[in-house]
Amino acid sequence: MGWEQAGRQGAVRSRARSQRGAGLLATATVLVVLVLAGMIVIVLSEGPRVTGPEDGAVLAAADTATEFVLAGAPAGAAGGVELDGAPVHPTAQPDGRQSVALPPLAEGEHRFEWTVPRAWPLPSATARRDFTVDTTPPRVVLDGPLRAEALDRPLTVRGNAGDAVDLRIQDESVPLGDDGAFSVDLPAPPASVHLVATDRAGNTTDRTVPVPVAQAPMRAVHMSALAWSSPTLRDPVLAMVREGRINAVELDIKDESGEVGYASQVPLAQEIGAAKGYYDARQALDELHALGVRVVGRLVAFRDPVLATHAWLTGRHDMVAQTAAGQPWAGGYGSYAFTNFADPDVRRYNIDLATEAAGLGFDDILYDYVRRPDGTLSAMHFPGLQVTPEASIASFLHDTRTAVRPRGALVGASVFGIAASRPEQIAQDIPAIAQAADYIAPMVYPSHWGAGEYGVAAPESQPYDITQRSVADFHTKLGDSGATVVPWLQAFSLRVTYGAEQVRQQVAASADAGSDSFLLWNAACRYDPAALPVVAGG
Repeated sequence: MGWEQAGRQGAVRSRARSQRGAGLLATATVLVVLVLAGMIVIVLSEGPRVTGPEDGAVLAAADTATEFVLAGAPAGAAGGVELDGAPVHPTAQPDGRQSVALPPLAEGEHRFEWTVPRAWPLPSATARRDFTVDTTPPRVVLDGPLRAEALDRPLTVRGNAGDAVDLRIQDESVPLGDDGAFSVDLPAPPASVHLVATDRAGNTTDRTVPVPVAQAPMRAVHMSALAWSSPTLRDPVLAMVREGRINAVELDIKDESGEVGYASQVPLAQEIGAAKGYYDARQALDELHALGVRVVGRLVAFRDPVLATHAWLTGRHDMVAQTAAGQPWAGGYGSYAFTNFADPDVRRYNIDLATEAAGLGFDDILYDYVRRPDGTLSAMHFPGLQVTPEASIASFLHDTRTAVRPRGALVGASVFGIAASRPEQIAQDIPAIAQAADYIAPMVYPSHWGAGEYGVAAPESQPYDITQRSVADFHTKLGDSGATVVPWLQAFSLRVTYGAEQVRQQVAASADAGSDSFLLWNAACRYDPAALPVVAGG
């Protein structure tokens, strides 16, 4: 071999060594020390690079559909890629990089490693990412059910937010202890408390917790609007107040006829001619409040012939409860008897009346006929109903409480006695209603029970037995909701004559079942004072 040929081969070997050196320098960021002609040369070399979740990252459910991108390896030196110690195969990208999409991963710690071999004398280079998968929202636990003692007292919300790093209550940031504990005082009890807790991974728990207000012991009688306008009926009730036999009066806002007893300023009430002005609401409230009496406003919700008739005749058919054939539902109540509880305008009308009454000073809004018509559900049609009738009724009560709570009123729901065991018959789910109302007022009239109910052979002739057992059942259904039971008791005669003794038995039975409050019903608004004892201090 001549010198010229040897020189060419030497040049080729020199270029090869140069290329190997360039590849070597590209494999990792290392410090290489070369001694050339007595000089020390420091060379920085770039190695494998990984982009994607950072080392120590915490990935939530939405983040796990991500990938690692690999770059920086010399040609032909792809190396090995492992996820939690098991080999995975990267996918080549058009730009020469490689990527690894993360598969679904279990919660906990994980490791991603990319190891690239390098030419001697450098060791192989490894890029590593340790990360954690956390897809579980923080668990927020309250220290017992929320229940306010009164509307004019602060509400303390205490609990533990688990591993949350941020907690907001009513859209305000709340400090968290090292163990996740929190405590915050709200100036007044809202209708519900909204909590949003977020952990390090970004998982969020969003809860709305109802806040019922405790009902002070209430002994009330029913008075219709027309009865209150009559001194003959009103004065005996006021006498019972002054004697300390009752401490509350239930006064109708809107009754079964659809008439509003006072001169309501709600536009729809005026438009349909419902506002009658039988009594002066301001005067009645001032008189009763001056006597230290609680005023419960009874508002008949969905049995409303005035609204239903007007709506149907003006072409607003969706506001009316209908038959399956699309005609106004009548049942045994007459034509245009029931409005459609799922219709937003019907709901708004009743909530507007409730809000107006609360603003006037009614202490409670007690709904009646807050249900669907009784009868076979398949024979009925409620335009716009997207959920079960039971859920729709409960949401209506929730919306009402949200509207009237800032105006200082409680919300009650009058329900059928059978609703405790047969909620679907009239769309009154007691546990669901208990989450939306401050109290439940079951109509447990002995005359309305069939023989054998609750093991009572003749309920109408056994007022204590049937009242005690039915009221106790409602307490059981309420659970730890914080709502209370204020039963409607029978002060009228049907098949059996009911006098003072029968009323006293029901009152005693209710107390023995856990209810120290009650409402007496007599459609004629006449009550025997002897049925109720005088209570010291009212």
